[in-house]
Amino acid sequence: MKKHGLTAPAGFLASGVSAGIKDSGSKDLGMISCPEGAKAAGVFTTNAVVSAAVEVCRENLACARCFGVVVNSGNANACTGKKGLSDARSMCREAGKALKAEESSILAASTGIIGQHLPMQKVRCGIKASADSLSQSQKAGRDFAESILTTDTAAKQYSETVRLSGKDVTIAGAIKGAGMIAPNMATTLCFLTTDVAISKTLLQRALKEAAGESLNKLTVDGHQSTNDTALILASGKAGNAGINKAGSQDYKKFLKTLLSVCRNLTRQMALDAEGASKIFKVAVSGAASKKDARKAARAVANYDLVKCAVNGSDPNWGRIICAIGSCGAKVNVDNITCRLDRLTVFRGGRPVKFDKKRAEEIVSQKEHTISIDLGAGSSSDFCWGCDLSKKYVEINADYHT
Repeated sequence: MKKHGLTAPAGFLASGVSAGIKDSGSKDLGMISCPEGAKAAGVFTTNAVVSAAVEVCRENLACARCFGVVVNSGNANACTGKKGLSDARSMCREAGKALKAEESSILAASTGIIGQHLPMQKVRCGIKASADSLSQSQKAGRDFAESILTTDTAAKQYSETVRLSGKDVTIAGAIKGAGMIAPNMATTLCFLTTDVAISKTLLQRALKEAAGESLNKLTVDGHQSTNDTALILASGKAGNAGINKAGSQDYKKFLKTLLSVCRNLTRQMALDAEGASKIFKVAVSGAASKKDARKAARAVANYDLVKCAVNGSDPNWGRIICAIGSCGAKVNVDNITCRLDRLTVFRGGRPVKFDKKRAEEIVSQKEHTISIDLGAGSSSDFCWGCDLSKKYVEINADYHT
C-alpha cells in the first residue's frame, strides 16, 4: 500500500504526541527526523510581526544539513518577546539533544493562540516523547499531521512519485490551516519531505516557485498569520543524478510534481477552511498585466459579498463585477465577460439572459469556477476562495485568549 505521509520518501521518520499544550488533550507536538541529514529550504510569512519560531527557523535554515523539525500547536509563541525567542531556541536545543544533532541543524514552527508563553516543561516532555515515538510508519506520518492542527477538522497529507534519471523520487507533504489565510508568501504551516538529490539553491527556488502557484493562491479570510511557514527537506536517498541546473529536464519534472503536491494540499485546506461549505476558483483572463490579473482574482475571492452569495447558492454576478471594478486593475467595461463554470452571465459589459436555475445549481456545488475576462489585455491568473458562513463567525468568536 502506498504511503501518503511524510515518511513516504526514503530517509525520514515522524511522530506526533499529546504534550498537554492543548486543554483538549489532542496531539499538539510533532517531529520530523532525518537521521542522515537533509538539505532544507523554506518560505515564511511577510507579516512584519512574526513568531519566535519563524525567527529561529530563518536563522537555522543556513545549516548545510538539517536533522529534524519540531512543531507545536495550541500556542503560536508570537508577541512573546525575548522569552519567546529563548523558548523557540530551547525547542531546537531539546530536539537536537534527542536526535543527537546540533541545535542549529533543527528547524522549528509553532501555531495557535498569539501572546501566550509556551509551557516549556510540557514542551520538553513532549519533545522527549515524540523523539521516542519516531517511526517510518504511515501511522507516524499521520500522527505528525494531526499534531499540527488548530481549528482544522481533519489531517491533510498527500504524496506523489516521479521518475528522474531512472530512479523513483517521492515528494510528500502535510499541511494545516483553516483561517488567517491570505495569498502572500507561504500560507499556513506546510511540511514537505522528498528523497530527491538536488542542490540547496535549487531546492529553495523550487519551493518558492511551487508555493507561489499553490499556497499563495488561496485566500480564506484575507488575513495573514504571524506564523506562516513552509519547509521542504531533501534527503537525497532516491539515488537520482543530482539536480544542479534549473534548466534541466529533471528539475522541470521535479518542480511540476512538487507543484502538484502543493496544489493538492492547498485544495485540502480550502475544503477544510473555517466554516466553509464550498470552494471556488476565480480565473481571470484578458488582463493588462499579470499584476492586474492577480489583483482582480484576489479581489473577487476576498470579497465578502461574493463569499456570502456563494454560501447562499446565489448566482449574484453583480457582486463579482463590483469587486472587479473596485480593485484597481485596468478594465475595459464594455468588454468584460463573466461565466459561472461554462454558463455566461455577463458579456460585453452587459447582462445576458441565462438559465437562473442552472446558475443556482452551479453555485450550490461543492466546487465551481468563476471565469472573468477583463477585456484589457492578454495576461491571466487565478485564486481559490471559499464561502463565508455563520460558522466562520462562531469559530472566531470562540477562539480567544
